[in-house]
Amino acid sequence: MKTTSLAFTLALLALGSVANAALPPPSPAQAQAAAAKKAAADAQAQKDKEALMASMDAIAGRWRSRAAGQGWHTNPSVAIAAPAAPSAPAAGAAPAGQPGGKPGPAAPAVPIRSEKLGTAPPSADVKKKP
Repeated sequence: MKTTSLAFTLALLALGSVANAALPPPSPAQAQAAAAKKAAADAQAQKDKEALMASMDAIAGRWRSRAAGQGWHTNPSVAIAAPAAPSAPAAGAAPAGQPGGKPGPAAPAVPIRSEKLGTAPPSADVKKKP
């Protein structure tokens, strides 16, 4: 039993050291190949997105023309704006306690009111003690 647990412990230690091993940085050729692959994937994603939008517009147009012919009520189409590029979050937008364990300047300075802590009056629907 002792040799089994010792072997198991050694296997875990060896596995942990392998998991912590760092990979060497990619060579310039590998980095260039990865950048080309990413550019090709981005171009294909953009092409797929445009094809999807064209298909959705065609289906919506067909439905609207059919609805007008059958007297169905339709709302005007809504233009969908392209999503904005992600930007850096505003100061204090991180959750409370981030970073440094302090809330940001945008955090409200509202006092905490709680019935349980006794800092707020009891609700009207609470039963009165006998």
